[in-house]
Order: sequence, then structure tokens, then C-alpha cells
Amino acid sequence: MGPINKEQVQEAIDRFKMQPVFLHLETTNGAYASHLHEKMVVGAYIRNGKIEFEHGKITGEGPYRIGLKMELGWVYAEGLTDWEIDDLGRLLVAGHDADGKLAVAFQLSLTSFE
Repeated sequence: MGPINKEQVQEAIDRFKMQPVFLHLETTNGAYASHLHEKMVVGAYIRNGKIEFEHGKITGEGPYRIGLKMELGWVYAEGLTDWEIDDLGRLLVAGHDADGKLAVAFQLSLTSFE
């Protein structure tokens, strides 16, 4: 993974729109991150959620936010810092804290995640 290039990530998002895709979205300040002064651990997780979106956009100046507009609502992630397209053509985007620990993962694929 490397630092987000906003234009390249936008092009990658656009390649997934208007077709069924699998979504992996995960946020955490627990298992992967160490926040010693936090009193509450929070997180959200969905893997292989099948969605179709009509519009997707990356915004911000870093860390970034990605939002996908679906027929009946939105899905979004913020705090994103790094990205890649893997050997399977999946869009993998992550947000890492100052220590390099994962805080958010946002991934799109035409096939299910294993």
C-alpha cells in the first residue's frame, strides 16, 4: 500500500459503479489500534456485503473520505490514508494512525472476499 493519490483512487472507484460489488468495511480502535486514553472501544465490521452504487467519490485533503451513493442510501468511510489495487483487481483502501496501526479498512471487489 502507498499514500492515497486522489485522482487514481477516484478512477478506481468509478470502475466499480453501476454493478454488483462486494464491500468490506471495518473500523476499529480496539484489536488493531492502541488508544491508551480511550474509555470506550468502538468498531464496525461488514465483509462481503453485496451492494451496487450509482455514484462514488473520494473527498478531502488527507486523511480522505470515500462515499458511495446507493439507491436507498449511502455508505462511507473516513480517515483513509493508503491504497492499492491488488493482483485480483480489488480496491483496497485503509486508514492508519500515526503509529501505522489500522483504524479503518474500505475494500471493493467484483468477487467475494475470502
